[in-house]
Amino acid sequence: MKLNIPNQLTLLRMLLIPVFVACYIYIENPLTAGIVAAILFAVASLTDMLDGKIARKYNLVTNFGKVMDPLADKALVFAAFLLLSAKVENLDGIMIWATVIVFIRELGVTSIRLACAKSEVSLAANFFGKAKTVTQMACILVVLIENALIVSGTIDLGAFNYVASFVLIIAMSFMTVASGINYVKVYMPYLNSNN
Repeated sequence: MKLNIPNQLTLLRMLLIPVFVACYIYIENPLTAGIVAAILFAVASLTDMLDGKIARKYNLVTNFGKVMDPLADKALVFAAFLLLSAKVENLDGIMIWATVIVFIRELGVTSIRLACAKSEVSLAANFFGKAKTVTQMACILVVLIENALIVSGTIDLGAFNYVASFVLIIAMSFMTVASGINYVKVYMPYLNSNN
């Protein structure tokens, strides 16, 4: 099967996930590991933004893309949150809670999509969904970079260490919950019509 450009970008995102994880785990220098992982995550996130825009603009939407694009998105975010929960010791408590929130939201939304499959409804992303995605990506990047700078001794802000990470984790968690609640409200009529 020949893949068009959006599908190639989705596939690239999937292939970048194990590279991102391996670099963060196996590069010994914490500063290098964090910066390399952040760059790889940023590139993977950029493919997420581009593939959908290109597919819609040039009418290149495919069944492969409909299935693999959201799967690649979830795999990237899940891998990043699991990795940060395991590796960032100074944030392990709040990161674990944030990871649980992300998992529950994504599993809930996926379940709703499956339950609404009969109605063949496909709702466009709204403010809450976009804000959730942006805050998740920003949160992951900030935690990767801030942790790398602090653990490597490049910066020491004393009592203000990890403040940026805490703020973004809280903002991301709030937007993740808000977007999940909004998703349920929007899809409720379709859920009721399938019962």
